[in-house]
Amino acid sequence: MKLDKIIKEIEDQKKLPNLNFSIKEKTEAFTKKLFYTLFDKQTPVKDNLMELGMDFEVLAKLVCWEPGSPCQDIWSEYLNKLPGILKKLNLDAEAIFKNDPAANSVEEVYLSYPGFFAIATYRLSHEFYKFGLPLVPRLMTECAHSITGTDINPGAKIGNSFFIDHATGVVIGETAIIEDNVKLYQGVTLGALTVNKTLKNIKRHPTIKKNVTIYANATILGGETVIGENSVIGGNVWLTKSVPKNSMVSHTPQINIKNNSDK
Repeated sequence: MKLDKIIKEIEDQKKLPNLNFSIKEKTEAFTKKLFYTLFDKQTPVKDNLMELGMDFEVLAKLVCWEPGSPCQDIWSEYLNKLPGILKKLNLDAEAIFKNDPAANSVEEVYLSYPGFFAIATYRLSHEFYKFGLPLVPRLMTECAHSITGTDINPGAKIGNSFFIDHATGVVIGETAIIEDNVKLYQGVTLGALTVNKTLKNIKRHPTIKKNVTIYANATILGGETVIGENSVIGGNVWLTKSVPKNSMVSHTPQINIKNNSDK
């Protein structure tokens, strides 16, 4: 096949005029600059906020290709939200430090904990999601997903002092609700019972009430599923029904141990 024919066939398949991979790259850079602005002591807040405003203007023009999309005025409103977002993130970091005996300092949490990075990215993206900004919130959380293995949809609603220990493999769906002081371990899934496009505007993911702990690899599914406050969900549990408050839910597999020296 001649080169000009190959080129034409490839060009004919590129049918999405707004598919611009620089959106992803610019969103990742924007997210990183947000982190430095909020957390890094050496980063000048004023200068970085001005730069972020210009970066956002570029992003808004790239992602708001639909007529009437509410993009241009979002940045000033988002700025007003940043102090409150930072306050919540500081509570998250404190919760991790207080709950994890392996954490030697709060600075260690900010710098090295994948759970904190995933939570912080979620909180920063969630406000954009609420404003109706297209694509950017999801790309922000996918940035954290690719780095940490933790997938938190920006549409989820998460309360204060949230702690994800180890973080890898955690999935939190778009309509999940998590109240204050909840603790998750690695591999936890808060998902939907079924995947169907007709369910787009329906609550599909569970509600986790205050002070709940969910241990590794537990799976909790369904929009009507509610885990009552102060409950403990054991590792590898599979739940599709609600649990009353103060419950202990466990999965007990059969384990056989054989001592080879007894032969």
